[in-house]
Amino acid sequence: MIRIKGYTKDKTWMNDLQLNDLKELDLDWYWVDFSEPVPAETKLLDSYFHFHPLAIEDCCHLLQRPKLDHYDDTHFFVLHSVDAKSLEVQEVNLFIGPRFIVTYHVQESHEINDAWGKIQHASKLGEDGYMFAAYMIIDQLVDQYFPAVQELEEQVLDMEIGSGSESSDQMTMDAIFNIRSRLLRLRKTILPMRDLLYRTLNTERIEGLNGYLAFYRDIYDHLLKLTEMTDAAREMTADLRDSFMSYSSNRMNSIMKTLTVITTIFMPLTFLAGIYGMNFNNMPELSWHWGYFGLIGFMVLIGAGMYVWFRRKGWFD
Repeated sequence: MIRIKGYTKDKTWMNDLQLNDLKELDLDWYWVDFSEPVPAETKLLDSYFHFHPLAIEDCCHLLQRPKLDHYDDTHFFVLHSVDAKSLEVQEVNLFIGPRFIVTYHVQESHEINDAWGKIQHASKLGEDGYMFAAYMIIDQLVDQYFPAVQELEEQVLDMEIGSGSESSDQMTMDAIFNIRSRLLRLRKTILPMRDLLYRTLNTERIEGLNGYLAFYRDIYDHLLKLTEMTDAAREMTADLRDSFMSYSSNRMNSIMKTLTVITTIFMPLTFLAGIYGMNFNNMPELSWHWGYFGLIGFMVLIGAGMYVWFRRKGWFD
Protein backbone atom coordinates (compact mmCIF):
# COMPACT_ATOMS: atom_id res chain seq x y z
CA MET A 1 0.00 0.00 0.00
CA ILE A 2 1.20 3.48 -0.87
CA ARG A 3 -0.14 6.55 0.88
CA ILE A 4 0.90 10.12 0.23
CA LYS A 5 0.34 13.41 1.98
CA GLY A 6 1.64 16.83 0.99
CA TYR A 7 2.22 20.18 2.67
CA THR A 8 1.43 23.13 0.45
CA LYS A 9 3.08 26.51 0.33
CA ASP A 10 -0.13 27.88 1.83
CA LYS A 11 0.64 25.79 4.95
CA THR A 12 -2.25 23.38 4.47
CA TRP A 13 -2.29 19.60 4.23
CA MET A 14 -3.39 17.52 1.29
CA ASN A 15 -4.10 13.87 1.99
CA ASP A 16 -4.77 10.79 -0.13
CA LEU A 17 -2.63 12.04 -2.99
CA GLN A 18 -1.47 9.97 -5.94
CA LEU A 19 2.02 9.88 -7.42
CA ASN A 20 0.81 11.78 -10.48
CA ASP A 21 -0.36 14.62 -8.22
CA LEU A 22 3.14 15.25 -6.93
CA LYS A 23 4.28 16.77 -10.25
CA GLU A 24 1.10 18.75 -10.84
CA LEU A 25 0.56 20.30 -7.41
CA ASP A 26 2.65 23.12 -5.99
CA LEU A 27 3.74 21.39 -2.79
CA ASP A 28 6.23 22.66 -0.29
CA TRP A 29 7.17 19.07 0.57
CA TYR A 30 5.52 15.66 0.70
CA TRP A 31 5.68 12.27 2.44
CA VAL A 32 5.27 8.96 0.61
CA ASP A 33 4.81 5.86 2.78
CA PHE A 34 5.29 2.34 1.38
CA SER A 35 3.54 0.06 3.88
CA GLU A 36 3.64 -3.68 3.20
CA PRO A 37 4.42 -2.98 -0.48
CA VAL A 38 3.86 -5.49 -3.24
CA PRO A 39 6.67 -6.06 -5.79
CA ALA A 40 5.08 -3.66 -8.29
CA GLU A 41 5.09 -0.90 -5.68
CA THR A 42 8.68 -1.66 -4.68
CA LYS A 43 9.78 -1.12 -8.29
CA LEU A 44 8.63 2.51 -7.98
CA LEU A 45 11.65 3.18 -5.77
CA ASP A 46 13.68 2.85 -8.96
CA SER A 47 11.31 3.73 -11.79
CA TYR A 48 9.72 6.79 -10.18
CA PHE A 49 12.07 8.05 -7.45
CA HIS A 50 15.32 6.82 -9.05
CA PHE A 51 16.92 5.98 -5.72
CA HIS A 52 20.39 4.47 -5.69
CA PRO A 53 20.41 0.71 -6.45
CA LEU A 54 22.34 -0.05 -3.26
CA ALA A 55 19.70 1.70 -1.16
CA ILE A 56 16.92 -0.20 -2.92
CA GLU A 57 18.81 -3.44 -2.37
CA ASP A 58 19.04 -2.68 1.36
CA CYS A 59 15.27 -2.13 1.42
CA CYS A 60 14.63 -5.54 -0.12
CA HIS A 61 17.15 -7.54 1.91
CA LEU A 62 16.22 -7.59 5.56
CA LEU A 63 17.52 -7.17 8.27
CA GLN A 64 20.14 -4.44 7.82
CA ARG A 65 22.07 -2.81 10.62
CA PRO A 66 20.93 0.76 11.45
CA LYS A 67 22.99 3.11 9.30
CA LEU A 68 23.07 6.34 7.29
CA ASP A 69 24.21 6.51 3.65
CA HIS A 70 24.48 9.58 1.45
CA TYR A 71 23.66 9.30 -2.26
CA ASP A 72 24.03 12.66 -4.05
CA ASP A 73 21.05 14.72 -2.84
CA THR A 74 19.24 11.78 -1.19
CA HIS A 75 20.03 10.44 2.25
CA PHE A 76 19.13 6.87 3.19
CA PHE A 77 18.44 5.80 6.78
CA VAL A 78 18.04 2.21 7.96
CA LEU A 79 16.11 2.34 11.23
CA HIS A 80 14.88 -0.31 13.65
CA SER A 81 11.64 -0.60 15.59
CA VAL A 82 11.42 -2.98 18.54
CA ASP A 83 8.38 -4.77 19.94
CA ALA A 84 8.41 -4.17 23.71
CA LYS A 85 7.16 -7.69 24.55
CA SER A 86 8.83 -10.02 22.07
CA LEU A 87 11.81 -7.76 21.24
CA GLU A 88 11.18 -8.58 17.60
CA VAL A 89 13.07 -6.11 15.41
CA GLN A 90 11.47 -4.59 12.33
CA GLU A 91 13.38 -2.59 9.75
CA VAL A 92 12.09 0.81 8.68
CA ASN A 93 13.80 2.53 5.76
CA LEU A 94 13.73 6.30 5.38
CA PHE A 95 14.74 8.35 2.35
CA ILE A 96 15.23 12.09 2.77
CA GLY A 97 15.48 14.01 -0.49
CA PRO A 98 15.00 17.55 -1.74
CA ARG A 99 11.62 18.58 -0.25
CA PHE A 100 10.36 15.03 0.41
CA ILE A 101 10.66 11.96 2.58
CA VAL A 102 9.87 8.35 1.66
CA THR A 103 9.35 5.59 4.23
CA TYR A 104 9.47 1.91 3.31
CA HIS A 105 8.61 -1.00 5.61
CA VAL A 106 7.53 -4.52 4.70
CA GLN A 107 5.33 -4.84 7.81
CA GLU A 108 2.80 -2.45 9.24
CA SER A 109 4.51 -0.05 11.62
CA HIS A 110 2.56 1.44 14.50
CA GLU A 111 5.30 4.03 14.99
CA ILE A 112 4.97 5.21 11.39
CA ASN A 113 1.19 5.34 11.77
CA ASP A 114 1.54 7.45 14.92
CA ALA A 115 3.94 9.86 13.23
CA TRP A 116 1.65 9.97 10.16
CA GLY A 117 -1.25 11.10 12.32
CA LYS A 118 0.68 13.51 14.56
CA ILE A 119 2.51 15.38 11.81
CA GLN A 120 -0.63 17.28 10.78
CA HIS A 121 -0.89 18.77 14.27
CA ALA A 122 2.78 19.71 14.55
CA SER A 123 3.55 23.36 15.22
CA LYS A 124 7.24 23.27 14.22
CA LEU A 125 6.74 22.88 10.49
CA GLY A 126 8.64 25.43 8.45
CA GLU A 127 9.77 25.31 4.87
CA ASP A 128 12.03 22.41 5.90
CA GLY A 129 9.15 20.57 7.57
CA TYR A 130 10.13 17.27 5.99
CA MET A 131 13.09 17.21 8.37
CA PHE A 132 10.69 17.58 11.28
CA ALA A 133 8.60 14.73 9.89
CA ALA A 134 11.76 12.59 9.74
CA TYR A 135 12.47 13.58 13.34
CA MET A 136 8.99 12.46 14.41
CA ILE A 137 9.47 9.09 12.73
CA ILE A 138 12.81 8.42 14.43
CA ASP A 139 11.52 9.76 17.76
CA GLN A 140 8.51 7.43 17.66
CA LEU A 141 10.78 4.46 16.96
CA VAL A 142 13.21 5.31 19.77
CA ASP A 143 10.45 5.98 22.29
CA GLN A 144 9.35 2.34 21.94
CA TYR A 145 12.78 1.17 23.12
CA PHE A 146 12.12 2.48 26.65
CA PRO A 147 9.30 0.07 27.60
CA ALA A 148 11.41 -2.89 26.45
CA VAL A 149 14.47 -1.81 28.46
CA GLN A 150 12.44 -0.81 31.53
CA GLU A 151 10.61 -4.14 31.63
CA LEU A 152 13.90 -6.06 31.63
CA GLU A 153 15.31 -3.69 34.22
CA GLU A 154 12.34 -4.35 36.52
CA GLN A 155 12.74 -8.10 36.07
CA VAL A 156 16.35 -7.85 37.18
CA LEU A 157 15.44 -5.76 40.25
CA ASP A 158 12.76 -8.28 41.28
CA MET A 159 15.17 -11.21 41.27
CA GLU A 160 16.46 -12.77 44.48
CA ILE A 161 19.32 -15.19 44.95
CA GLY A 162 19.48 -17.51 47.95
CA SER A 163 15.79 -18.16 48.58
CA GLY A 164 16.64 -21.50 50.17
CA SER A 165 15.23 -23.61 47.36
CA GLU A 166 17.76 -25.07 44.97
CA SER A 167 15.21 -25.43 42.15
CA SER A 168 14.04 -21.84 42.65
CA ASP A 169 17.60 -20.52 42.53
CA GLN A 170 18.30 -22.50 39.37
CA MET A 171 15.17 -21.04 37.76
CA THR A 172 16.37 -17.58 38.75
CA MET A 173 19.76 -18.28 37.20
CA ASP A 174 18.10 -19.41 33.96
CA ALA A 175 16.04 -16.21 33.96
CA ILE A 176 19.20 -14.13 34.44
CA PHE A 177 20.84 -15.65 31.38
CA ASN A 178 17.63 -15.13 29.41
CA ILE A 179 17.54 -11.46 30.39
CA ARG A 180 21.20 -11.02 29.47
CA SER A 181 20.44 -12.49 26.06
CA ARG A 182 17.48 -10.13 25.58
CA LEU A 183 19.55 -7.14 26.70
CA LEU A 184 22.20 -8.08 24.15
CA ARG A 185 19.55 -8.15 21.41
CA LEU A 186 18.40 -4.67 22.43
CA ARG A 187 21.94 -3.40 22.61
CA LYS A 188 22.57 -4.56 19.02
CA THR A 189 19.83 -2.13 17.97
CA ILE A 190 20.39 0.74 20.40
CA LEU A 191 24.14 1.21 19.83
CA PRO A 192 23.93 1.41 16.00
CA MET A 193 20.97 3.78 16.32
CA ARG A 194 23.01 5.95 18.67
CA ASP A 195 25.89 6.01 16.20
CA LEU A 196 23.45 6.83 13.40
CA LEU A 197 22.12 9.87 15.31
CA TYR A 198 25.66 10.97 16.08
CA ARG A 199 26.49 10.92 12.38
CA THR A 200 23.28 12.77 11.61
CA LEU A 201 24.07 15.53 14.10
CA ASN A 202 27.58 15.99 12.76
CA THR A 203 26.92 15.88 9.04
CA GLU A 204 26.65 18.95 6.86
CA ARG A 205 25.27 17.12 3.84
CA ILE A 206 21.59 17.02 4.85
CA GLU A 207 19.85 20.16 3.69
CA GLY A 208 17.39 21.70 6.14
CA LEU A 209 18.75 19.87 9.19
CA ASN A 210 20.18 22.90 11.01
CA GLY A 211 16.78 24.25 11.96
CA TYR A 212 15.89 21.03 13.76
CA LEU A 213 19.21 20.07 15.35
CA ALA A 214 17.78 20.49 18.87
CA PHE A 215 15.12 17.87 18.14
CA TYR A 216 17.59 15.34 16.75
CA ARG A 217 19.90 16.04 19.68
CA ASP A 218 17.03 15.13 22.00
CA ILE A 219 16.74 11.71 20.30
CA TYR A 220 20.48 11.25 20.67
CA ASP A 221 20.19 12.01 24.41
CA HIS A 222 17.45 9.37 24.68
CA LEU A 223 19.69 6.81 23.02
CA LEU A 224 22.54 7.68 25.38
CA LYS A 225 20.19 7.11 28.31
CA LEU A 226 19.02 3.81 26.82
CA THR A 227 22.63 2.72 26.40
CA GLU A 228 23.33 3.51 30.04
CA MET A 229 20.19 1.65 31.14
CA THR A 230 21.07 -1.49 29.17
CA ASP A 231 24.67 -1.43 30.41
CA ALA A 232 23.51 -0.95 34.01
CA ALA A 233 21.03 -3.81 33.67
CA ARG A 234 23.71 -6.09 32.21
CA GLU A 235 26.02 -5.20 35.11
CA MET A 236 23.24 -6.06 37.56
CA THR A 237 22.73 -9.43 35.89
CA ALA A 238 26.48 -10.01 36.10
CA ASP A 239 26.38 -9.19 39.83
CA LEU A 240 23.44 -11.55 40.31
CA ARG A 241 25.30 -14.26 38.40
CA ASP A 242 28.36 -13.80 40.60
CA SER A 243 26.17 -13.82 43.71
CA PHE A 244 24.58 -17.07 42.57
CA MET A 245 27.98 -18.66 41.97
CA SER A 246 29.22 -17.44 45.37
CA TYR A 247 26.06 -18.64 47.10
CA SER A 248 26.29 -22.04 45.42
CA SER A 249 29.96 -22.32 46.36
CA ASN A 250 29.28 -21.43 49.99
CA ARG A 251 26.40 -23.89 50.17
CA MET A 252 28.60 -26.62 48.66
CA ASN A 253 31.37 -25.81 51.14
CA SER A 254 28.87 -26.08 54.00
CA ILE A 255 27.67 -29.46 52.75
CA MET A 256 31.23 -30.73 52.31
CA LYS A 257 32.17 -29.51 55.78
CA THR A 258 29.24 -31.38 57.34
CA LEU A 259 30.10 -34.56 55.46
CA THR A 260 33.75 -34.21 56.48
CA VAL A 261 32.83 -33.86 60.15
CA ILE A 262 30.59 -36.92 60.00
CA THR A 263 33.31 -38.92 58.25
CA THR A 264 35.90 -37.80 60.81
CA ILE A 265 33.69 -38.89 63.71
CA PHE A 266 33.17 -42.34 62.20
CA MET A 267 36.85 -42.89 61.40
CA PRO A 268 37.93 -44.07 64.92
CA LEU A 269 34.65 -45.96 65.28
CA THR A 270 35.30 -47.77 62.03
CA PHE A 271 38.85 -48.45 63.19
CA LEU A 272 37.63 -50.10 66.42
CA ALA A 273 34.94 -52.06 64.60
CA GLY A 274 37.58 -53.25 62.14
CA ILE A 275 39.92 -54.46 64.87
CA TYR A 276 37.29 -56.40 66.75
CA GLY A 277 35.83 -57.74 63.58
CA MET A 278 39.00 -59.78 62.90
CA ASN A 279 38.67 -63.54 63.47
CA PHE A 280 41.73 -64.26 65.63
CA ASN A 281 41.52 -66.83 68.45
CA ASN A 282 43.88 -65.10 70.90
CA MET A 283 41.97 -61.83 71.44
CA PRO A 284 41.53 -61.32 75.23
CA GLU A 285 38.52 -59.04 74.91
CA LEU A 286 36.52 -61.72 73.04
CA SER A 287 36.26 -63.82 76.20
CA TRP A 288 35.24 -60.87 78.43
CA HIS A 289 31.55 -61.06 79.39
CA TRP A 290 31.01 -57.30 79.14
CA GLY A 291 33.35 -56.78 76.18
CA TYR A 292 30.67 -56.02 73.61
CA PHE A 293 28.90 -53.48 75.79
CA GLY A 294 32.18 -51.93 76.87
CA LEU A 295 33.31 -51.46 73.27
CA ILE A 296 29.96 -49.97 72.21
CA GLY A 297 30.06 -47.57 75.16
CA PHE A 298 33.65 -46.59 74.35
CA MET A 299 32.68 -45.91 70.74
CA VAL A 300 29.70 -43.78 71.83
CA LEU A 301 31.99 -41.86 74.16
CA ILE A 302 34.49 -41.19 71.37
CA GLY A 303 31.73 -40.07 68.97
CA ALA A 304 30.11 -37.77 71.54
CA GLY A 305 33.46 -36.33 72.58
CA MET A 306 34.45 -35.53 68.99
CA TYR A 307 31.02 -33.99 68.34
CA VAL A 308 31.37 -31.69 71.36
CA TRP A 309 34.91 -30.75 70.35
CA PHE A 310 33.87 -29.90 66.75
CA ARG A 311 30.89 -27.95 68.05
CA ARG A 312 33.13 -25.80 70.25
CA LYS A 313 35.45 -25.14 67.33
CA GLY A 314 32.46 -23.85 65.32
CA TRP A 315 32.54 -26.50 62.61
CA PHE A 316 28.75 -26.83 62.71
CA ASP A 317 28.05 -23.09 62.35
